[in-house]
Amino acid sequence: AATKLASAEKLMYFCTDQLGLEQDFEQKQMPDGKLLVDGFLLCVDVSRGMNRNFDDQLKFVSNLYNQLAKTKKPIVVVLTKCDEGVERYIRDAHTFALSKKNLQVVETSARSNVNVDLAFGTLVQLVDKSRGKTKIIPYFEALKQQSQQIAAAKDKYEWLVGRIVKNHNETWSNVSRKMQPSAEYQDYVYLEGTQKAKKLFLQHVHRLKQEHIERRRKMYLAVLPQAFEALIPDLDEIDHLSCVKAEKLLESKPDFLKWFVVLEETPWDATSHVDNVENERIPFDLMETQPAEQLYEAHLEKLRNERKRAEMRRAFKENLETSPFITPGKPWEEARSFIMNEDFYLWLEESVYMDIYGKHQKQIIEKAKEEFQELLLEYSELFYELELDAKPSKEKMGVIQDVLGEEQRFKALQKLQAERDALILKHIHFVYHPTKETCPSCPACVDSKIEHLIGSRFIRPSERNQKNFLSDPNIDRINLVILGKDGLARELANEIRALCTNDDKYVIEGKMYELSLRPIEGNVRLPVNSFQTPTFQPHGCLCLYNSKESLSYVVESIEKSRESTVGRRDNHSVHLPLTLILVNKRGDASGETLHSLIQQGQQIASKLQCVFLDPAAAGIGYGRNINEKQISQVLKGLLDSKRNLNLVSSTSSLKDLADVDLRIVMCLMCGDPFNADDILLPILQSQTYRPAQCGSSSSV
Repeated sequence: AATKLASAEKLMYFCTDQLGLEQDFEQKQMPDGKLLVDGFLLCVDVSRGMNRNFDDQLKFVSNLYNQLAKTKKPIVVVLTKCDEGVERYIRDAHTFALSKKNLQVVETSARSNVNVDLAFGTLVQLVDKSRGKTKIIPYFEALKQQSQQIAAAKDKYEWLVGRIVKNHNETWSNVSRKMQPSAEYQDYVYLEGTQKAKKLFLQHVHRLKQEHIERRRKMYLAVLPQAFEALIPDLDEIDHLSCVKAEKLLESKPDFLKWFVVLEETPWDATSHVDNVENERIPFDLMETQPAEQLYEAHLEKLRNERKRAEMRRAFKENLETSPFITPGKPWEEARSFIMNEDFYLWLEESVYMDIYGKHQKQIIEKAKEEFQELLLEYSELFYELELDAKPSKEKMGVIQDVLGEEQRFKALQKLQAERDALILKHIHFVYHPTKETCPSCPACVDSKIEHLIGSRFIRPSERNQKNFLSDPNIDRINLVILGKDGLARELANEIRALCTNDDKYVIEGKMYELSLRPIEGNVRLPVNSFQTPTFQPHGCLCLYNSKESLSYVVESIEKSRESTVGRRDNHSVHLPLTLILVNKRGDASGETLHSLIQQGQQIASKLQCVFLDPAAAGIGYGRNINEKQISQVLKGLLDSKRNLNLVSSTSSLKDLADVDLRIVMCLMCGDPFNADDILLPILQSQTYRPAQCGSSSSV
């Protein structure tokens, strides 16, 4: 039979999202009048209510049960608000249910969504006996299962949000639309509702924004010390300034806006500047934060420490210069105890002092050697009675040392006896074989200076010859022979070509020159390996070697080439500029073999009267280790030599210079303080001077 209900004007609810938002959902009211009812959920509030007596409620429920029982419809007692339930109320409700026949009790919490479905499912099973019997789970056990289910669903939902949302500027409307088809989103919304899903999204977005802000903050703080270094590097300017006053000083600097940006709104992390990734300038209001103040203090401390360390270095140098215990050649281990104090160790590492000491030792050793050389010149009579081969006996060396032994300049090199003896032998060699190479002042020998001075005058001729010089059609071309055995010539030629432009042009001092290379690795007497051809007139030759055999090949080839051109009118090979280069083998960067090759190369270079470049001096290595600067210097030297030859060949009156009317002999001392230019300038400025026909580079 139908049961009459009195529920006029009451809305029907379908989901938790409808609570408090009734206007956003369909307005559907409960029917009024007779309605077919299959069963009843008898709800009992077991929470502690305000101004409510649970016993009175239980009496009302008991009376209501008696009325419902008359309908003979299934009844399930539902204990609501168990999340705030009072233990006694729950116990009394169970007691009430036990007093009735087959009355089942389900403990629920609508707010936590625990056992709500179970309450309806239990009633449905009682109405439809064909359904399986539903197991009733106590509230706390169901809550535990529910919590685990929600936690798992939350983890999956958060994973989904993290995968989709990478930017803190994403909006919920866009993201929720993307997530709707996903099971992770649907399960979590079913369990917790849309509002909680949105809350987790907002938390994720907030976290992304904070991480973005923190990255920007770290970037700004990393650049801030560089800004301090660029804008306020002077300690005297900021030594006593607070961070606030330093900010005003920073604003007055010309490059302030290069490092900082002043925002209209602050703080910077709440403005659009956060998302302006192209503008990496530091927001100036960041200076008001504690980390920025700490960096400013660190900058101050750094400048103070640097000044103190500089003072310690100066004080240490002064100690070295004034200490009587520091003599040439004295090891650091012996000198340390005399010059070091506790303050030195506090500010600098011992290695720094060792470096300063090493440089100081180099200076005083050079000075002591110069003074010792002066001493040898003062006692020139000691070396008159030596044999012509300039090899003194042990007895003669003993006599020399006895005579000089009382001199302070002799004693100054007491700890460098080997070098002192070498200076004596070098001096003796110079006395009997005075050349530029054996000169004690080399490379500042006066002969070398005069040669360079006269040579430079020919490189930059007078205006009268300049016009003819520039009119030479071949001046922009450099023809270079590369002589080497076992692939050395071809390899270096390839390396030099790699430094050229696509059309074999090479830039020297900003000017483009056409570079023509002729690598030779065979018998130079054969036409195919000749230095000179009808279409190739060499301006210089690079000679490469990396072994005794390849060095012998170079020497033999040069001699053969010179022999083959003797007597020719176009005899250029005799005066062809040569450069001898030692090329390292792979894995053979040091050792006796390399030292021996260097010595042999130097001897051959002296014999051939050419320039010698070893790997350490020139930076020339094996493989792709060509030093472009050195190659440019070699080519520039060849270009200068070519200009010299062009100028000399254009002078038709050289043969007449043998019968000159005036000869001037000058005696200049190597090491004299005045410049040789001052003496020779009046002569070299003359428009009639010419190079001597004898070919001496120091004769005009």
